Amino acid sequence: MSNLSTDLGKESVGKLLFKLATPAIIAQLVNVLYNIVDRIFIGRMQGGDMAMAGVGVAFPIILIISAFSALVGMGGAPLAAIKMGEQDNEGAEKIMSNSFSVLIILAILLTLGFLIFKEPILWAFGASDATIGYALDYLGVYLIGTIFVQIALGMNPYINTQGFAKVGMITVTIGAIINIVLDPILIFGFDMGVKGAALATITAQAVSAIWVLYFLFGKKSLLKIRKKYIKPESKVVLPILALGIAPFIMQATESLVLVSLNSQLQKYGGDLAVGAMTIMSSIMQIILLPNMGLTQGAQPIISYNYGAKQIDRVKQTFKLCLALCSLYTIAMWAALMLVPQLFVSIFNNDPALMEITTWSIKIYFAGIFIFGIQIACQQTFLALGQAKISLVLALLRKIILLVPLIFILPMFIENQLFGVFLAEPVADILAALTTIMCFVVFYKKTLSIIENADNKSIKEDIINTH
Repeated sequence: MSNLSTDLGKESVGKLLFKLATPAIIAQLVNVLYNIVDRIFIGRMQGGDMAMAGVGVAFPIILIISAFSALVGMGGAPLAAIKMGEQDNEGAEKIMSNSFSVLIILAILLTLGFLIFKEPILWAFGASDATIGYALDYLGVYLIGTIFVQIALGMNPYINTQGFAKVGMITVTIGAIINIVLDPILIFGFDMGVKGAALATITAQAVSAIWVLYFLFGKKSLLKIRKKYIKPESKVVLPILALGIAPFIMQATESLVLVSLNSQLQKYGGDLAVGAMTIMSSIMQIILLPNMGLTQGAQPIISYNYGAKQIDRVKQTFKLCLALCSLYTIAMWAALMLVPQLFVSIFNNDPALMEITTWSIKIYFAGIFIFGIQIACQQTFLALGQAKISLVLALLRKIILLVPLIFILPMFIENQLFGVFLAEPVADILAALTTIMCFVVFYKKTLSIIENADNKSIKEDIINTH
């Protein structure tokens, strides 16, 4: 974008959201394919049902790794956008450069930690004698590419937040194409099985990481990674981590949820129930990631205009984002309730696995119709730099509600497997209603006070204290 400040501050919100969100949504749709294509091919291997379950057991560790990239990338990018709205590009560059070095440090620590302790972790996460081999094979290769995952996922938000949504889309698209091409070659052609799937993924992430760095070190980027800002400073890093803790918890606790689900499903339904959960976690990404793309498109608009004190534009962007997120999740909910077998057939055609997954989908996704409202509100809190309330809401759904319900409901329901799956819609609905109430209170108080403040210094004080 040739004049980012003018575009974000003055262009029609509808056109601007379309311009920024369309590439982000496409990128996330591609990302859905990126994340599930391994499972599609794995599900068609010989012994694909157990291989699917094995990858499902390893998936919580993969989520934890990506959660650390969200901690830095999604924590720093809105702060950088707010700095840009305040016409402080140097401050934005300091945030981005510090984020880069922190991601490198995290990658080293995560790689070493999981390589050393992966087997006991996998047993604790619900592996069985039939699935542990697949889980170890997949994870052993995947962990080698942790540094590429951190850079590709953690730095790409800094491309999007500058308004270069098409460049951000290319980051994901490059990786997806490479992954899709390499998967069948390595899995079947070289007979590498799940190791081939993991190798395809990390090769794709390596290319994506190179692309991200090429852009951020290049001439077209409005913000540059500067050598003089590479050394982490606590006054820069701590606010990044404070804001990023909410998306980190949203992803890391998804790992805790999967571990809790896998252990309970293994207990009450065996390996087939764990395999069903692997398929349903992939379907959840089909629902979640396009909505995340939409909110990523809205984030620079909201953050920039909040920093520029143009509250009308903040409100317009949120309302449009809310409507679109809600329509999408309602449509997906209806499709899952009416034709669940269509979604299952994408991944596997084993009759036993298809039967249990088709049955469980109608329970597990029963509350997803309200999820769009929660995503829109949650991500808007992040765009406005509201770290504390984002953290509370992130903790509410996963830690306070869902994980306890996974263990409590089977104690009171005769069909214990049904009770495990029922925990998800109960937590979804309760968390969404709470998020809506919190946002309404914030919306009425803080934004209207800033909007009606006559004195510019009062407006700045209000923003700085929230």
